[in-house]
Amino acid sequence: MSPELTRMRYRPFRRVLIANRGEIACRVMRAARALGLETVAVYSEQDRDSLHVTMADQAIYIGPSQASASYLNIPALCSAIKSSGADAVHPGYGFLAENADFAEAVIAAGAVWVGPTPQSIRSMGNKARAKEMMLAAGVRCIPGYEGLDQSDSALLKQADVIGFPLMVKAAAGGGGRGMRLVQSAEQLPAAIERARVESLQAFSSDELILERAITQARHIEIQIAGDVFGHVIHMGERDCSVQRRHQKIIEESPSPAVDHALRKRMGDMAVQAARSIHYVGVGTVECLLSADGEFYFMEMNTRLQVEHAVTEAVYGVDLVVMQFELAAGRALALTQEQVLLKGHAIEVRLTAEDVAAGFLPQSGIIHRWESVEHLEGIRVDHCLRDGTVISPYYDSMIAKIIAVGETREQARARLSGALKRCVVLGIPTNQSFLYDCLNQAAFVAGHVTTDFVALARASGLLDAPHPTAETLIWAAAAAHGLVEQFTTPDQVRQDSYERHLASVISQVRLRGTSITLALPPDTQPTDTQQEDVWNVSLQARSDGLLQGRLDACRVAGHGQAPAPWIILQNRPRDFVSVCKDGLVHVFVSGLAWTFKLDDPDALPHAQTSSGVMRAPLGARVSTVLVCEGDMVKAGETLVILEAMKMEHSVVAPFDGQVTGLQVKQGTQVRAGVQLMTVAV
Repeated sequence: MSPELTRMRYRPFRRVLIANRGEIACRVMRAARALGLETVAVYSEQDRDSLHVTMADQAIYIGPSQASASYLNIPALCSAIKSSGADAVHPGYGFLAENADFAEAVIAAGAVWVGPTPQSIRSMGNKARAKEMMLAAGVRCIPGYEGLDQSDSALLKQADVIGFPLMVKAAAGGGGRGMRLVQSAEQLPAAIERARVESLQAFSSDELILERAITQARHIEIQIAGDVFGHVIHMGERDCSVQRRHQKIIEESPSPAVDHALRKRMGDMAVQAARSIHYVGVGTVECLLSADGEFYFMEMNTRLQVEHAVTEAVYGVDLVVMQFELAAGRALALTQEQVLLKGHAIEVRLTAEDVAAGFLPQSGIIHRWESVEHLEGIRVDHCLRDGTVISPYYDSMIAKIIAVGETREQARARLSGALKRCVVLGIPTNQSFLYDCLNQAAFVAGHVTTDFVALARASGLLDAPHPTAETLIWAAAAAHGLVEQFTTPDQVRQDSYERHLASVISQVRLRGTSITLALPPDTQPTDTQQEDVWNVSLQARSDGLLQGRLDACRVAGHGQAPAPWIILQNRPRDFVSVCKDGLVHVFVSGLAWTFKLDDPDALPHAQTSSGVMRAPLGARVSTVLVCEGDMVKAGETLVILEAMKMEHSVVAPFDGQVTGLQVKQGTQVRAGVQLMTVAV
């Protein structure tokens, strides 16, 4: 496409539709408002009550909860463009951000596409063709095979030439899908088959490439930006080496392994790559940096990256604002000489995952969210509030926490402290895992490569933590409504305190849920088949304090011997608790825990006087165990819901009769939908 025609597509606009959801949409809206632009949100059935919907000036429903029927539905999005009067579309990152067909549809609808041209997207969308173009432009690439002959025999033959270990990669897409590390020729046929199937499912293409595996490497990416006048700059590098399943979880800028000279070399390469395809907009060139200091082009992401915030922090730019300016046809506001690095920034991706279960995604309701953006040097990008539903339909990332400091150590320490104070109760997250990563000796020293998580596994980094005796006793106290009344002796009204203690059940049975409740029964690891059960005794002392003891406990450091009485004095710092649906969620000493009560009906807040049973989360109705008119007992399972490979039982709150049954097996329900009523 000629430069003149390219410039015609980029022009000023006033109303932008954000073709994305959640935290991404909120981030883009903030930048749009800073420029005085009107915003249009789109939402699926699942996201009707999402924060990004309420933030926008206008919101349009685009379809069912499944992404394929809503956020990936190009006709529905184009209809929203027309009905909203939007004259620009920002795709965010993920979903259709790198979809050339969508970019062309937006342009055909008469709107400005906030991103590179469809031709640039298409040229970099296939790793094989992208490598061919970069090699032709003189860019150094990882040695491998990206030919059109995709037969097994051709791939096996080329693998012998490349040598082992090697990587099998999907030519289309990204995010670690369709990627396999192969150590020997014997493993290759199976790896090819698995990669093809995964690639076909994810990207509708089974084309593969082979690359030499660069061991002990760092994953380095260069931030670039180009305008319609042919000017291209880079804004340094990000180190994204801490990954799980080939997906990034911790990113930082600058990289501890890159000095000024190497930064210039890598930046020049990235600028050269962008200029070779007449790139307009913000993008990223991804590389591998080997242990000997050589770097290799891997791919180019023709969109904004999740981790863009660390670059913003150390270069003093707003990359989303920059995207809007470039899409409006304006020249870059910075020259390369004006791009100045200051300080250090580190970001962690907070995800709804069970780390010990292999980073298994989780869904459910966030009952309590307390952000940490008020802390010095901390930024939090999120779309969360109490009651937010984390659904099984979308990505597991729920927030990003970014710390900036004058030095790397200051940024690391600030981020570590923020993770100890950020409260997420209701669903399992990777919060404690991220904290442990930041405090690993290798990370503290800056000696991190892409095998960091795999190497740290041997030291127990991925093991499920065990609650302390104090944590269990505080959980029992919270379950019985004692926490608000019980703080310190001079703050406790003795009559109120004694009245509450009188209702305490002396033996409360709690079950740890960090692993066992997060996994379906048929996928539990063999070493967790036995339930962790603790018997907690609570007693009032004559001085007004509460004391607890664990009997026949299985707690680290205590073994099977009865523990001594432990006096609960001042409430732990940042202690937060939520008791709901027979579950006790507590945040104590920087860690979040969920315990299940064996007898939730013993709690005064466990029963609902109305008897209306609602879905606690968006899920598929796996089994309906009752019929209209059935008599049920308290605690009896009525419906089993399934979401993200997990089962959740909805139980009767008290003895009664099922009336108003409104749910059918096999249907999908959203959180809060009425399932039935149990009448006394």
